[in-house]
Amino acid sequence: MSLARVMAQELEPLHISNAEPIVFVVDHDISVRESLESLINCGGWQSETFASAHEFLARQRPAVPSCLVLNVSLPDLNGLDLQKRVAVDRPNMSIIFITGQPDVYTSVRAMKAGAIEFLIKPFGNDILMGAIQEGIKRSRVKLSREAEVRALRDSYARLSHRERQVMALVDSGLLNKQVGAELGISEITVKAHRGQVMQKMKANSFADLVRMAARLRSERTFGSRHSVQTSVRSKRTCNLISIDCHEEGP
Repeated sequence: MSLARVMAQELEPLHISNAEPIVFVVDHDISVRESLESLINCGGWQSETFASAHEFLARQRPAVPSCLVLNVSLPDLNGLDLQKRVAVDRPNMSIIFITGQPDVYTSVRAMKAGAIEFLIKPFGNDILMGAIQEGIKRSRVKLSREAEVRALRDSYARLSHRERQVMALVDSGLLNKQVGAELGISEITVKAHRGQVMQKMKANSFADLVRMAARLRSERTFGSRHSVQTSVRSKRTCNLISIDCHEEGP
């Protein structure tokens, strides 16, 4: 892994915390779009407006905290259908629904699907602004967590196959001597591999490494299609770490 990429990974959480958020508006009524755009800009946020769901989906996924103010009724996809697409394609984006036609069934479905607010026109500007602020806050937290997991995956990808085996066996609770017996290597060699694991994973302690391993396992379904799995079978069978990561390690 290049030095530039390592530095980029370490600076990514800082970039997210300082990034200017974007508030998106999807509404077929141009007067509503213009009114919301003005309000959002006055709140100090960057805004982008769209007349339809497909127009919005054609926009590249943002890499900054974001919030979507979405009308339930749209000319192509309805708001609930767009919400489903956003949940898959842009899971870090918060959604606020607005509508001029109260519908309990629709509001319940929207909230159960993860919307942070369902506002019925007319609503006060302060209510919408408060909802947007909360939506951006949640989006920022999700992006930070995603960056942390990505950094862990990249660190894990730098481990050699033997280092992954050692990490998994140590994480399972085996002592260095027992790990050596499992892998057919000396205890000194195990200690050397363990030291490399600690360094490459940027773990400050053994407890820190265990937490990292648990996090990688819990987040394994969030990655790419390229799955790296380590397995060791000798005198005993251990469940080792299986995560999604990029094969870039030695």
